[in-house]
Amino acid sequence: MNGEMGLYYRENPEILYEVKAQGGGLKDTDTLRCKGWRQETILRMLEFNMENAEIPELLVIYGGNGKCARNWESYWAIVDALKNLEDDETLVVQSGMPVAIFKTHKEAPCVVMATTNIMQATWERFYDLQDKNLTIFAQYTAAPWEYIGTQGVIEGTFETLSAIAMKKYNDDLTGKIYLTAGAGGMGANQTWAMKMHGGVCIVVDANEKILQKRIEKDYLDMIADSLEEAVKIAKEHVEKNDPISIGIVGNAADIYEEVLASDFRPDICSEMCPCHDPISYIPSGYTPEEADQLRIDDRAKYLEIARETMKRQLAAMIALKADGVEVFEYGTSIRKECMDAGFPREEAMKIRGFVAEYIRPLFCEGRGPFRWTCLSRDPEDLKVSDDIALEVCKGDNLVERWIKLARKNLPIEGMPARVCYMGFGERKKFGLAINQAIREGRIKGTVAFSRDNLDSGSIVNPTFESEDMPDGGDYISDWPYLNALLDCAGGCDLIAIQANYSMGEAVHTGVTMIADGTEEADRRLAVTLTTDSGIGVIRHAQAGYQTAKDVANGKGKYTTDSIKVPLWWQPADKVTFGPEGMYR
Repeated sequence: MNGEMGLYYRENPEILYEVKAQGGGLKDTDTLRCKGWRQETILRMLEFNMENAEIPELLVIYGGNGKCARNWESYWAIVDALKNLEDDETLVVQSGMPVAIFKTHKEAPCVVMATTNIMQATWERFYDLQDKNLTIFAQYTAAPWEYIGTQGVIEGTFETLSAIAMKKYNDDLTGKIYLTAGAGGMGANQTWAMKMHGGVCIVVDANEKILQKRIEKDYLDMIADSLEEAVKIAKEHVEKNDPISIGIVGNAADIYEEVLASDFRPDICSEMCPCHDPISYIPSGYTPEEADQLRIDDRAKYLEIARETMKRQLAAMIALKADGVEVFEYGTSIRKECMDAGFPREEAMKIRGFVAEYIRPLFCEGRGPFRWTCLSRDPEDLKVSDDIALEVCKGDNLVERWIKLARKNLPIEGMPARVCYMGFGERKKFGLAINQAIREGRIKGTVAFSRDNLDSGSIVNPTFESEDMPDGGDYISDWPYLNALLDCAGGCDLIAIQANYSMGEAVHTGVTMIADGTEEADRRLAVTLTTDSGIGVIRHAQAGYQTAKDVANGKGKYTTDSIKVPLWWQPADKVTFGPEGMYR
């Protein structure tokens, strides 16, 4: 390699409308296009993102605007860079554009990236910068090439519904109805999550093509012609305790208001529309095609009417909650966007985010949406990894129940992959066991470990993930930065620092760690699979959660691993600031 600028630039680059990720095991050397299996694995993860992309020709992976590269010149430059990257080099990616390759060392990350980090961020400023070809929107796993399809967040929904089942329904959702909206790359997971609980899911989406795509991918059973028909079918299946998922073409605000005007009340209600980005949210009265044109013609008007529709949707959800329905925000930022548009805060906060309400106890154990992808494309590798998970996590009821349900019900979306809420200590044991299985040839190809950025210690978001922390530290963003620094120090293979959610509202990290059967991978995995969830345990322990303190002290339910803690946090009136007290 030399240092020429624009070494990988392509004039008039090819636009791809369909991508299939490369497969093949470690013995299939003819499938190796890079100078090492770490680089090849990351390249395949990029391709896997594109294989499951919602709009691949626009490089949009999911969420309406989450991209894997800034433009097609950047995409092909990234591909070329990964193919030519030496084992002791690191590719630097700034908001979807490869900007440098540095000589580092063999245990440094292959890729470091930062995406959507904007000072004084607003949506208007973001779109102005995107129009100038200066940035992209990261989403959670789009920019760092860690998206594994709809199944990536499915256990999060399943465990949320589990918490609701324990709270209200004697730990049983059989025959219950879940009304939700948004069937895009993330939202489509909700149908299988409810069906695996024995319940019925009705999902609303303004785009019929998206619902049809979910039927094709086995994430939706049927589309009803109206709310009335959907409710009729749902009740018939409830009577038979027969799980089903039903789609309705329509705007969420319109349908939810129609529900309010009817005698029907679901048992549970939420939504996964792209409210975080109003420009991706289809407003009431517009077809998807009309919405596309309005985005081009008048962005300011689009933002205004999209937010007005959101306010109607949120008001309907609040009214359903008042009628006794279990209602929560599922991380879409609908409350934040509506408040920014003038919706009264006191009203908006009548429904809570699902992390604070249901999932945080799992975060205290270092649990979260941990994932792995089998880059051979061989389903047998996933089967072996599932068996290893059940062996390593024997006695962990949460893991055992999920793995058995997932392997029975969930379709493979391209590369065989799995999400599993393993906790602190379990992730390290599992990763090392997978690496050993690769070394022994029981797993044919490399395995990439990643997670959703909504994990125990990887994100701060005061109106969602870090909402209502008991120490009052909802706005402290040190924790995801510490997460990234620790993972990088441990030798992860890709690390990303990003902003996400409503513009200017969250900071988070993405990470990829690769098992390739080598002793070097053992060292990397032992450290990074400890630090990545361990800093989450510490964050929650320092906030005052006793479960997290127990885990940090080596008294967790499923691991004796511990973390050294030099000092425990105390409130301001319990500590010493100096002879004159706190300087104000």
